[in-house]
Amino acid sequence: MAENTDAPPSSSPPSTPTKDPITLHTRREPFEYGLLPIPKLIFSDAAASIGSLKEKLLQHADSLRVNSSIVADVLQISEEHSRLVIDTIAAVLPTDSDPLVVAKPDNVPAIGVNVYDLILFLYIQSYKRLLPRTHKDSAAVADVWPSTSAFDGYLSALSPLQLVRSNTRKFMPSQADEEAHQLSYLQKHLANILTLLAEPVEGEGDESLVLPMERFEHLGFLIQFGVKGSEVVPLSQAAPFFANSDPDMPAAPVPAAQVHDWLLQKIADALERIAERATAKENGSDQDIAMSDANSSSAKASTSSRGLTFIEGISKSSYVKQAADVKGSSLKVLNCHDSVIYILAPLRYATIYGCSDATIVLGAVGKALRVEHCERVHVISAAKRICIANCRECMFYLGVNQRPLIIGDNHKLQVAPYNTFYPQLEEHMSQVGIEPTINQWNEPLPLGVVDPHDSLSHPAGVSDAQAETAAPLDPDQFTNFLIPNWFGGEVPGATKDNPFSLPEAYMNSQHKNNTNLGEVKQVLQETPLDESKKRELSSALHVLFKDWLYASGNVRQLYCLQGD
Repeated sequence: MAENTDAPPSSSPPSTPTKDPITLHTRREPFEYGLLPIPKLIFSDAAASIGSLKEKLLQHADSLRVNSSIVADVLQISEEHSRLVIDTIAAVLPTDSDPLVVAKPDNVPAIGVNVYDLILFLYIQSYKRLLPRTHKDSAAVADVWPSTSAFDGYLSALSPLQLVRSNTRKFMPSQADEEAHQLSYLQKHLANILTLLAEPVEGEGDESLVLPMERFEHLGFLIQFGVKGSEVVPLSQAAPFFANSDPDMPAAPVPAAQVHDWLLQKIADALERIAERATAKENGSDQDIAMSDANSSSAKASTSSRGLTFIEGISKSSYVKQAADVKGSSLKVLNCHDSVIYILAPLRYATIYGCSDATIVLGAVGKALRVEHCERVHVISAAKRICIANCRECMFYLGVNQRPLIIGDNHKLQVAPYNTFYPQLEEHMSQVGIEPTINQWNEPLPLGVVDPHDSLSHPAGVSDAQAETAAPLDPDQFTNFLIPNWFGGEVPGATKDNPFSLPEAYMNSQHKNNTNLGEVKQVLQETPLDESKKRELSSALHVLFKDWLYASGNVRQLYCLQGD
């Protein structure tokens, strides 16, 4: 057969343009752990006010860093609040190599903070958090948290009424919803943020702003880039205008308008990606099914694609996660009730949210722990810092390197020194940078009862009210907490006792209790009883102990241990 020379040459179908594999995400840490309810840090005209503050800070800066006293003077805040600002920035910086992060606590005020990190921190104080959606059946949860507070009338949207007992995340903002909210915020404010980081071209005035590479990299405070399935990509490598820069030569500054346009497109792509995933979930075609679709009576745990572990909906049970079970360095415990939860792992960030009638043990949290909207919860943790917000009748046994921060509408909180250990505790503390020689559990720092970062309107004058602080536990009520050995035999690890030293009053109380116990044992041993009386006494003690197990709820732990 003759060849048809008129036929077009064979070719593959035209390819559709592929999306850039490098995707933009917000860093959730500054938005979740980096907001402070200090009125002097929040500006209605953020761009102009912070621009003026930037000039003052740069005038006093040494190698672009300002110490605690300069921060206090320029921002017109107290030294106490200035130290809080610097410690908060250190907790949410994207890199552990910053001098502030590696500094010993006593050196932090002098080392201070980079001016541009401080500028970005101040700017996002205008951010308003995404509120939980109202529970569709408010009557079903009305018995959880009675409206007894004078503030409940206008803080109801922040209360656990809408969260607890639902055992589901579908009435809370999902991680995707929160990231979309953060992306929209950055989309709206990107021009102002870049203006604060940029510098004018010499001789051309403010009309021609450029962004040097080192200033561009400060955006890593708020955003990060990554390729699916791989580690985070450094900002300068993700940006086409800096990606091929000679490492031995300083990169040329880039017009701020060019950076703005590129980032806006990246943000738009990210928002589109989130919307596509939401549509796929609604259609049931996405494998990452929301946990709320699972059986609400079972314990739920999952890990997001960005290394955040969720533990949710644990009810009337004991639950254990060891270090090998926790993927990533961040964890959230959500809507857990009437349970004992052990997370014996080193973490960077942790959140406990919407829980009630539970005991939650967190191993070592090296950056920040936040406990919010909880009722009658006992939290036991070694942590660099902790923030407690909108909680009631909660007890905190803490080994904490910084002063516990108390914000919002709290009632009947108590704090006590750390009271437990497990074999790997000191190893985990060392991994995340917690100092066992420093424990500021008894120095709570209360801030405002109203959080200006929520999206509610508040009556005039209420913003001046200070949060109710936490009271120290009576030493006579202090007891050690024993973490069971679920696996039997010798568990590897060097920790044999509580790594935090107890204050004298609590130590004396322990000695007194031990002495009393020894005396009771001796009396029982020395009391002359015949065999029938001994059996009666033994039976009575067993009955009383059994009654205590059921009354305290600890019998559930015994059943869980037997089941394991």
